[in-house]
Amino acid sequence: MLQYLVILLDDAAVSYCHYPTPNAGKHSIPLNVLHKGIRFAMTENLMIQFVYPEGELPEDVRKEVETIDHSKIMPVTSPYVAEADVLVCDGWDALPQKVDVSLVLKTAFADFLKCYEELYVLLAEAPRLNVVFTDMEKFTDADIPAYKAALSSLAGKLERLYVAGKSPQLNLLTDRMMLKEMNNCGAGDTNITLAPDGKFYLCPSLSTTVGDLDAGLRISNQQLYKFDHAPLCRKCDSYQCKRCVWLNERLTLEVNTPSRQQCVMAHLERNTARELLNNIRKHGMFLPEMPEIKEIDYLDPFAVKNEW
Repeated sequence: MLQYLVILLDDAAVSYCHYPTPNAGKHSIPLNVLHKGIRFAMTENLMIQFVYPEGELPEDVRKEVETIDHSKIMPVTSPYVAEADVLVCDGWDALPQKVDVSLVLKTAFADFLKCYEELYVLLAEAPRLNVVFTDMEKFTDADIPAYKAALSSLAGKLERLYVAGKSPQLNLLTDRMMLKEMNNCGAGDTNITLAPDGKFYLCPSLSTTVGDLDAGLRISNQQLYKFDHAPLCRKCDSYQCKRCVWLNERLTLEVNTPSRQQCVMAHLERNTARELLNNIRKHGMFLPEMPEIKEIDYLDPFAVKNEW
């Protein structure tokens, strides 16, 4: 069931997920398309997320945005950062010194392994930090020890912050502690994207068109985007895994089947989140409503598919 409409305010709207920010020329969304998109969201009772480009927008577009409740996703270089609900940093050099809104850090995996300690200060300040890998396809089994060590180090910092009375959020670790079911990408199921051309797309990567404002949504085989049609994932409890539709299709040619890279990385995060939850609970009551995360002996669900 659709819950969100993502509206790209420009052809070069910033990417906040695994796909790259488009290199297309800057063309703001036409006012009539924006108006019709907002009406569509109101009619379908959808929450709106507006995604901004780096530069300025026409004043009439900015005014139209304010006619409905919404959230704003912007690059950290946007001239409107004071209005942002989420700031996107493309690389480590873009990280701000101080921040009071949620951050998305887009990083190559190798850079994460080199620089993850730089996140310590941000974890204590930012309400939320999402780390998004731009080259997940490069992850191999040889990287498992290094990623596990980085996650363990970050978990130690998070534990100290929680004990000190803070409530840091890091998507790689804290999300799993607070979830009882999958909280995935949702493209084509819980959210859809409207681009400046007036067409609907499965996600902001603009990889698959699924209708337009005039003809409506036309999602072929929509059941494939639903969790209950993912044979392995519906048995999995790495609830924080994004199951990115764009990555799935790119790496496995199936929209509902994650790559080994996604599965192994998600399970390393899950297992470290288990340790983090147990360690925090040694200091006192913490998330009493959440069940214990069970210990498992595999990193790829495909390895135990016969048991399921």
